[in-house]
Amino acid sequence: MGKFSEGLLNDETILATLNICAGQTILDAGCGNGYMAKKFSELVGNTGKIYALDPDRGSIANLKKEVDKTNIEAFVGDITKPTGLKAASIDLVYLSTVFHIFSDDLIDGFVTEIKRIFKPKARLAIVNIKKEDTPFGPPVEMRSSPDELRQKIPFTPKILIDVGDHFYMQVFEDTNNT
Repeated sequence: MGKFSEGLLNDETILATLNICAGQTILDAGCGNGYMAKKFSELVGNTGKIYALDPDRGSIANLKKEVDKTNIEAFVGDITKPTGLKAASIDLVYLSTVFHIFSDDLIDGFVTEIKRIFKPKARLAIVNIKKEDTPFGPPVEMRSSPDELRQKIPFTPKILIDVGDHFYMQVFEDTNNT
């Protein structure tokens, strides 16, 4: 999916809003070609770690070659199932233009895994295509409005911001896990 959204999203707004710091551990779930994982990598520096996860074996194989000997670890996986990541190890989960493909059962699996890997006060950033007619993307009825997203995600909504002509990002914080 990374190839799809690259160039359509306002990456500077996303990165500024996420306020990523040196030393953080970030999971780019559904990373596609990994272009955001690479941007996160620069911000967390040598003391940070980026996990780039995608079910597409080809994308991950290519990304692994590109990020060899960096702080990015690319691996094949599905965020709606156990990922193998350590419990309480992640500061931020970033999910871009993927959520619309999750059924209710997949959302349950997604939330279960997020809760397991979240550090206290961790954040979840979801970038979605707006629930309106756009020149691309899934059928409007598959998309979630910010209100619908808040009903599906059991974390505290903190930020809602436009991140492109047809996209919004909603950032949630796990305030129960302190």
